[in-house]
Amino acid sequence: MAWVLLVVAGLLEVGWSVGMKYTDGFTRPVPSLFTGAGIVASMLLLSYAAKSLPIGTAYGVWVGIGAAGAAVVGMVVLGEPVTAARIFFVCLLLVAVVGLKATSGH
Repeated sequence: MAWVLLVVAGLLEVGWSVGMKYTDGFTRPVPSLFTGAGIVASMLLLSYAAKSLPIGTAYGVWVGIGAAGAAVVGMVVLGEPVTAARIFFVCLLLVAVVGLKATSGH
């Protein structure tokens, strides 16, 4: 169950990190509310997952999902540059996430 919570926390991190683009420095109320709620929910789920997973693994996986997801959303939805180098490094992030899971002992 901890892994499910951690993956959901990572996906929420993608949502709130992309959502920050729409808050205009937290001056727009509705995007700011959704982004803030995403931050809180993501952190809570990360903390629940960290009860039974090593914190280095939990945090690394959470950050990896968030960083890779935000980069992919940026390229696919927001029109950010899609280059071979960016795709390669996103893949490296995903390999690191899988590696942390595989070596966590859980």
